[in-house]
Parts: sequence; C-alpha cells; structure tokens
Amino acid sequence: MSIALRPGRDADADGFIALIDACWAEYPGCVLDVDGELPELRALASWFAEAGGVLWAAEGDGRIIGMVGTRPLREDAAWEICRMYVANAARGSGLAQTLLDTAEAHARTAGAERMVLWTDTRFARAHGFYEKRGYVRQGSIRILDDVSKSLEFRYAKPARGLVVEALDAAAAASAERRLAEILVACVAGGASVSYLPPLPLERARGFWQRVSSEVAQGKRVLLAAWADGQLAGTVQLDLGTPENQQHRAELAMLLVDPAFRRRGIARALMRRADQAAWAHGRNLMTLGARAGDVGEALYRDLGWQEGGRIPGYALNADRTPADRLLFWKRPG
Repeated sequence: MSIALRPGRDADADGFIALIDACWAEYPGCVLDVDGELPELRALASWFAEAGGVLWAAEGDGRIIGMVGTRPLREDAAWEICRMYVANAARGSGLAQTLLDTAEAHARTAGAERMVLWTDTRFARAHGFYEKRGYVRQGSIRILDDVSKSLEFRYAKPARGLVVEALDAAAAASAERRLAEILVACVAGGASVSYLPPLPLERARGFWQRVSSEVAQGKRVLLAAWADGQLAGTVQLDLGTPENQQHRAELAMLLVDPAFRRRGIARALMRRADQAAWAHGRNLMTLGARAGDVGEALYRDLGWQEGGRIPGYALNADRTPADRLLFWKRPG
C-alpha cells in the first residue's frame, strides 16, 4: 500500500470520522457520537488551526488510514498530541511512528518543552506504543462525562534536551517496557548489572515490575533520563536499608542505552541521584562496581571514594571472574 502524509483538511471530515469510528469499535462500550460530543470533527483542520496547532492525514488506496494532530497547551510550554489513529490494515507498517515523529517534530520546532497526551484506559495497544516512545503515566486519571463512560490516562515526557526526572509508581509501571529494552541492551553490551547475556525481554520486564512495586512502597527512588524525547537511561536509589542504616542509600543499576552514550546522560543521572539522596535525608551513599568498568572513572570524578575490593565477586559475560569495587560518598 502506498501511503501519503499531508496536511489535514476540513473536507476530510468523513474520512476522519470513519477512521475514528472503526478504531473505537474495536473496544466494547466505545461509542462515537459526533454531533452530540465531538462536533469539531466536522471541521477538524480549522479547529486545530484556531488552537494554534496542526493536523495531518495519511492516505492509502484513496482513503484516510491515519491521522494525528498537535496543539499548544497553556502549561509549562507543553504541546499535546491528539487525535492519533491508524487503521487496522495499516498497523505494523511504520505509519504510527511516522505520524508521531511528524507531530513531535513540529511541536519541538514550535518551542515545546514537554509533550502530553491523553488515551482511553481501554486502549492497551496504544499504551504500549506510547510507552516504547518514552511517554510515562503522569497525574490522575481523567473522567469524561460521555456516552462511552471514558476514563483516560495522561502520558507525558520531556520534549527536548537532556532531562532527568524521578518517576512515581504510575510512571515507573508505565516505563517498564522501555526500561526492559535498555536493560537487555546493556547486558548484551557486557554491563555488570546482575544478569548474564542473553537476557530475555520478559525476564527484564519482570525485574522492572519488582522495581515499580518498591517505588510504590517508598523503598526505592527511580530516576529516568530523556535525551531529546527518548527515554535513554536510568538509575535507582535503594532506600530499603536496615533499621540501623536509615541514614544510607544504595545507588544501583546505572544504565544508559548504548545508542545514547557519550552524551553526558550517566553523569546527569548520578548528579540527580546525589540530590535525591539528600532530599530523602540520607547522608551516606554507597555503590558497587566491577573493577575496570567505564563507570569507575566517572564515579571517581564525581567524588566517590573507594572503600574496598572483593576479588572474583561476579562473573563477566564470558563467565570469567571479576573483582568488585566498593564506593561511598557524602551527598550534597
């Protein structure tokens, strides 16, 4: 199928409505009432233009098979991604990625610092797609007083630059897919992070599910780093220390996607972890690292002090033993 992406027009109304209706019909209870609830669909391009935004349409075989729009919001230089739909026959073709790339690029060019979107809680496939693109759950569920009895998740992410943020329980759970990909890539690249290659994706996902649970319990701080809108790295602070060590936090799982290295992401994560430890009342930080790893020089440069060495502590990817270095630091 040949697909053409172009600006949306008010004359596309019938095609947009048919596409949205077909997508909603895949989910029980989702009913499209255009004139009663979404009259803007009759002239959607004008609606976006009046809001300062843009609408695109994807055509294939003479019909609308995809659409997406973006518009500025009043909050924090944010832009919203909205009205994104892809016909069932066009899924898996890369069209969804193209639509989202197009909308995000326009928003960034227009000055967006943050991307936001809302998606029905029933649209599980859409959630997975957005999560792999670096979006995480943020804020409360939105209740719509509509015929479909809709509940919507709010997703968001930084739009540009290098940004490190702490994830709450909902955000941590929604980041599991992407963080699992990063963990698998790092293990495949020889990182010493408790696993040996090859690490199955589902096993990595299980690890992050446990982390999300501990974030919800207040036992762990999970930090994530975005590079130009892509979730590219992470680090954790383990706060679940014994009763006589409540002044200490253990830094763990510093991971940067191999495709995003040498951009200062690891350094930014470490500095934010230092701030988080101080904010949680911890005046001592500890970590363990494989001797000779690239991270060793970073730790020393950031003021971490070596406290000891354990010979043959863990195995390398080739199953040879490696020494482990113990580091400590005062935050702040």
